[in-house]
This record gives sequence, structure tokens and C-alpha cells, in this order.
Amino acid sequence: MAASLLVLAVAFLVGSGSGGIDGGAAAPVEVEGTEVAYGSVIKLMHEKTKHRLHSHDVPYGSGSGQQSVTGFPEGDDSNSYWIIRPTPDSSSKQGDAIETGGIIRLQHMRTRRWLHSHLHASPLSGNLELAYGEVSCFGGDELSDSGDHWRLEIEGSGKVWKRDQKVRLRHVDTGGYLHSHNKKYNRLGGGQQEVCGVREKRAENIWLTAEGVYLPVNGSK
Repeated sequence: MAASLLVLAVAFLVGSGSGGIDGGAAAPVEVEGTEVAYGSVIKLMHEKTKHRLHSHDVPYGSGSGQQSVTGFPEGDDSNSYWIIRPTPDSSSKQGDAIETGGIIRLQHMRTRRWLHSHLHASPLSGNLELAYGEVSCFGGDELSDSGDHWRLEIEGSGKVWKRDQKVRLRHVDTGGYLHSHNKKYNRLGGGQQEVCGVREKRAENIWLTAEGVYLPVNGSK
């Protein structure tokens, strides 16, 4: 039953957009559950600014030239949905809970590319020391590498990712934390702000789960 609900919900979300950069809107469809499982389709909200982690088929004009990633201020945009996947060498499967220290991948639902980082300076805050690294989307269903791997760090004493917990995502290859702040892009509409990687642990590294389709965790009652 849960799998059927997920298929219907994802089909609805994928088909709801207009195909524009940010024009597709979708009402959140949720399967209730307190824990976050592999296979769930979620939005991540930046705690400080309340913007959602967002991407669209628009490349950066500098750096890697890969698909851009931003923070988007509205909660009803379908370009802000991400599917939580395990790494290819993991034994984890759909419906498994995700523990702190676990390595995940986030696949952008609309474009099928992976949340990615590497040694390029971020567009607005980057400098020669790469204190702010570029975060992009890269690859596809059949193309993923270690630049798509993020380690989950739960704030506080929690061991398993729950929907009400504050978390950080640390990029495995570069050590940078997924980060955002109120620096806005002039060339992108809708008040979109920069998302980047920062090597220091800061308050601006914290994210919360928001709208989405949350699978029940295997073995939960």
C-alpha cells in the first residue's frame, strides 16, 4: 500500500509542473511518519532563511557550468523536490531508516541529476581559498560519482533521522557543509539565494525536512 501511494504521489508531482524554470507548482502529498527513510521524496528547508533547497535546468555561468542549485523562498514549487537515495555500494534499501553518519545521495526529482559539490568556487561568495565551494547538480540515473555523496549529521543526541530534527549534510569529498545565506542572485527571479559548501560548522548549515512524500520505515509499527 505504501509503495502504491508513493508511485501515485510521485507521478502527480512530476506531472504537475509547466516545464519552466520555476513555474511548476505542486501541492504537497504526504505519507505520515516520524522517521525519514530512503526512497522518500522531500523538500529541505534552510532553517535560518526558510528557503527550500532548489534546482532547475539552468547552468551556472561560471565555475563548472553544471546545473545550478539555489534556495527558493516559496514552499509550493516542484523544482524543490529531492529523492533520498543510498550510495551504489550501500546495502541500504528503500524504506530503511537513515542514521546519523550515514552517507546519502539526493536526486533532483525533475531533472534526475544529483546534488553535487567539488573544488570550484561558489558564484557569489567564492574566493581563491575555496572557503565557499560550488554546489551543483550533476549526472543522472546512470551517472553518479563520489561528488554526490553527503554525510548526515544530526544535531543533538538523535541517532535516526526524524522529521523534526535539525541536520547538517557534509560533503564527503570536500568536507564542506551544505550551506545557504541571504545573498541573492540578480539574474534569477523569485528571490533565489546562493547555496554553497562551507568547511566550517555554522548555524547557516542547518536544514529541516519540509513538504514531501515520506515512506514508512521498514519494520516500524
